[in-house]
Amino acid sequence: MKKWMFSALAYLALVIAGYFSYEVLFGEEKNEEVHGEGHTSSEIVYEDETKDHDDHKTESTDSHSEEAHGHGEKTSKETEVNVTVKEDNGQLILTLKDPAGQPLTDLEINHEKLLHLIVVDEHLDQYYHLHPEETAPGQFETASTLKEGTYKAFVDIKPKNLDYEVQPLAFSVGTPAADEHSHGSLKADQLLEKTVDGNMVTLETSPLVKNEPVTLTFDVHGAELEPFLGAMGHVVILDEEANEYLHVHPADEKRPVFETEFSQPGIYKIWAEFQKNGKVTVYPFVVEVK
Repeated sequence: MKKWMFSALAYLALVIAGYFSYEVLFGEEKNEEVHGEGHTSSEIVYEDETKDHDDHKTESTDSHSEEAHGHGEKTSKETEVNVTVKEDNGQLILTLKDPAGQPLTDLEINHEKLLHLIVVDEHLDQYYHLHPEETAPGQFETASTLKEGTYKAFVDIKPKNLDYEVQPLAFSVGTPAADEHSHGSLKADQLLEKTVDGNMVTLETSPLVKNEPVTLTFDVHGAELEPFLGAMGHVVILDEEANEYLHVHPADEKRPVFETEFSQPGIYKIWAEFQKNGKVTVYPFVVEVK
């Protein structure tokens, strides 16, 4: 009897020992396998994130390089249109490209023209409102009478199905002297009354306060104004650094009354354009916004 009991206990011990040996050997291997799958999965996700990050980095770097290459000619990041302006052999040449770098040709008519080009010199003494003609897909040209110096251009267009914001595009004619890059300080006019070519225009404004609606009312002293580019006048406004651009049209079709808003305080120059007897005359005013 005792011999049988010892044999049973020995067999049970062997079974228990065998069970624990199996767990030690195969249990650890199983745990390593599970941990390995999890680690491999994380590694794959990490590689995908690295790839996406590298692609994004490349895209940002390319975008930055392209913008830097523009040297101020490229429009801001908020726009989907790349615009460049240059003067070459007495011609102002503009190129318009879509986000893919292809010539932009799908433009809406904006006040009877596909494109309005505003050019000012660095001191805001010279002002030109031009209408270059399309000479090739995405390219516009017009004759230039600009003297040697530094200028800023504002290309006013309405692309179809693309976001666009007018931005200042700096360019030079000839080789301007170093002192040409110093801005002169504008001073607000004490009397908002101008006489050009014998025609008098007086400007009356509502309070000039930033982020508040402003009304600009022009008294042409009985002159019979004619429609010019589909409106009873045009008003272009720049801050004294020529960075903020406003192009304003009359509030109605019969009176030279304009409504706008200034986002920042400071000194602004206003050019009001009116047509009489087939001739367009420009009246400059300088105001201060509080």
